[in-house]
Amino acid sequence: MTKPVVAVFGAYGHTAKFVTAELLERGFTPVLSGRDAAKLAEVGGGLETRVASADDPASLDRALAGAAAVINCAGPFGDTAPALVEAALRAGIHYFDVTGETLVAIDTFDTYRQDPRVKEAGVVIAPVMAFYGALGDLLATAALGEWASADEISVAVALDSWQPTRGTLLAGARRAGRRVVYADHRMSVRPGDEPQPTSTWTFPAPFGTQDVVGEFSTTDVVTIAQHIDTERISSYLNTTPLKDFVDPSPDGPEAVDASGRSAQVFLVEVVVRRGETTRRVFARGRDIYAFTAPIVVEATSRVLSGRALTSGAVTAGELFDAKDFLRSLPFDELSELS
Repeated sequence: MTKPVVAVFGAYGHTAKFVTAELLERGFTPVLSGRDAAKLAEVGGGLETRVASADDPASLDRALAGAAAVINCAGPFGDTAPALVEAALRAGIHYFDVTGETLVAIDTFDTYRQDPRVKEAGVVIAPVMAFYGALGDLLATAALGEWASADEISVAVALDSWQPTRGTLLAGARRAGRRVVYADHRMSVRPGDEPQPTSTWTFPAPFGTQDVVGEFSTTDVVTIAQHIDTERISSYLNTTPLKDFVDPSPDGPEAVDASGRSAQVFLVEVVVRRGETTRRVFARGRDIYAFTAPIVVEATSRVLSGRALTSGAVTAGELFDAKDFLRSLPFDELSELS
């Protein structure tokens, strides 16, 4: 039996191509959508395509007709996310996106967590279901375990390189150096003219001790803060990949295998502290853009098959059994989840 139809908006983007391939691998029927008909035709490969634009609600309604869920891969997400969420609500279907834009993620949760239409529809609105946003949240939720709260949660990311996509570069420009910080049980946005703190972090192999920047403005801070009771969320990124933003390749990530993945190695470590006790978990894999695909498609599959723990505007850590979800992902290494 053919699995449900899933609309992919912004289907010709770098990450979207991995998402479409993952949907096909799992037996779903992707319908590809976006505003550029020529680009859709290039990536269509025999799949149905539907031209639609975020500023044309009727076109979005046509794009989502017959779909069970939509995965939004199109930036700038400040423009597309509100329009696609509203279209999903009109259609009564689930919404997922892969934004790494912290300010957009905050706006989406603030707007829809208390929106009665979402609960009445019984749908899931799941922004930032991606490498950034979902993975740190799942690791933190798994590490927290039976604890009801934590004093501090630290998320440290190590990349051996970045090779940012055009979308990542544009998102960084829109952020203009502003950083989302969570301290004293509240979230705030720091201006771009404040220097970032620096320190070191000792990661598991193969990275070891690395120079890091603190207050790394990642969507994991936003997602963790939605549902975990903690005084502080600290975030770090090793400095090695930052050089790729000084002179970025115009071609973005370089594919090294038939799937299109790059050779980039990532490692995400989360430390949860309560009093004098700490719990550490980490995950290592390849290509942060490609790895977004199994995260968002696994989430879509679980929601559509009735394996979600709740509905509404929620994070990965709220939606799923975090340990079970993490074990389903194709990491090169995942630390023991007790």
